[in-house]
Amino acid sequence: METKDTLAVILGGGRGTRLAPLTLARCKPAINLAGKFRLIDIPVSNCINSGVLKIFVMTQFLSAGLHRHLFQTYRFDRFSDGFVEVLAAEQTPTNMNWFQGTADAIRQSLRYIAEWNIKYVLILSGDQLYSMDYRHLLSYHEEKGAEVTVSTLPAPPEDVYRMGIMQINKVGRIVNFVEKPKDPEVQARLETDPGFMKQFGVEARGRKHLGSMGVYVFNRDTLIEMLGEQKYTDFGREVIPEATHSRKVFAYVFDGFWEDIGTIESYYKVNLSLTDPVPPFNFYNEDWPIFTHPRSLPGVKVVRGKIDRAILCEGSIVSDAEITRSVIGIRQVIRSGARLRDSLVLGADYYDTPGKLAEGFRRNDGEVPTGIGHNVEIEGAIIDKNTRIGDGVVIRSKAGEPDHEGEGYYVRSGIVIIPRGVTIQPGRVI
Repeated sequence: METKDTLAVILGGGRGTRLAPLTLARCKPAINLAGKFRLIDIPVSNCINSGVLKIFVMTQFLSAGLHRHLFQTYRFDRFSDGFVEVLAAEQTPTNMNWFQGTADAIRQSLRYIAEWNIKYVLILSGDQLYSMDYRHLLSYHEEKGAEVTVSTLPAPPEDVYRMGIMQINKVGRIVNFVEKPKDPEVQARLETDPGFMKQFGVEARGRKHLGSMGVYVFNRDTLIEMLGEQKYTDFGREVIPEATHSRKVFAYVFDGFWEDIGTIESYYKVNLSLTDPVPPFNFYNEDWPIFTHPRSLPGVKVVRGKIDRAILCEGSIVSDAEITRSVIGIRQVIRSGARLRDSLVLGADYYDTPGKLAEGFRRNDGEVPTGIGHNVEIEGAIIDKNTRIGDGVVIRSKAGEPDHEGEGYYVRSGIVIIPRGVTIQPGRVI
């Protein structure tokens, strides 16, 4: 499949309120993943590995860090027409508004998309974890003579009400699409014949519905016509349902690992799952690398300690600590006596001065060094970047407790979150 005729647009402009407080200082696609990556690296890497090298990233809220990451990471040589370019929300003589939704973001940027001599526009989300070769999706779209193709995955019964669900005819054309159906009768009408899934080598295994992944292929002219005719704001609620009545819309079935990282709980669980002996997502595939900002950091240094099922990222220093089923980000310093379990520690943007970095450095006149202090206990928590956790601090899971917040911390779904740049004074118990 020739991919030079395809332009990708990655949507990264939402507020990400369900991921707060992690999104109080950055947008969703800029959040750390697996210790060293950003969420945005997943769709961009999928594009590059699929040969789709013309990539726009749409941004709106708290996007400075994302802009910097993209600029520092994705640079193509002069012999390629590839690019990763940011399209930020902007005021124009004809429009003074922010992006009002996924479709409105594309509509406001159509003038940039229309400049390119392309056939297809691949629309992606910036906050999902999956590995997908878009060439197969594009080939299917071309083979069916489709105007729009929706990438779908078989949905277990418990997920049906949370996804866009579609009804398919015998040839794979979508004849009905309902966003997040809750009525059991509506759900029953939207069931898919398992035989259709088998065409893609997918076994239904009790999954009777196809749910939208939020991954779409549009013919360029179809996209421009549809968004130019009506001021739609959302693809799932408006554009795709309308297209099923007036356009040739087909479903493509994908059955690999896919996770929408839209909440603190899903973010926490998917990161911890990466420490499993056989994780659900493979970052170790040499044929499908995940790209990110290259850093000139030293390797991990461990001075004694006990480590079981953990990811330790470059530049981190662990001194006589116990780490169990946790992810430790770049430049993270963990001092002696510390015990971490079932936790994400997102690292740091810088090291302290050499004297403060040393293992023997302790609090002096109220100053707490970056990293995790001596004899700290952390369980069931997310410690955001550039935090300072003083000696003897105890942070324990709040499983079963309602969401709440206190001085220097938040609790979401029983997970304790220490926000970016916060200092927790020595001896405190949370």
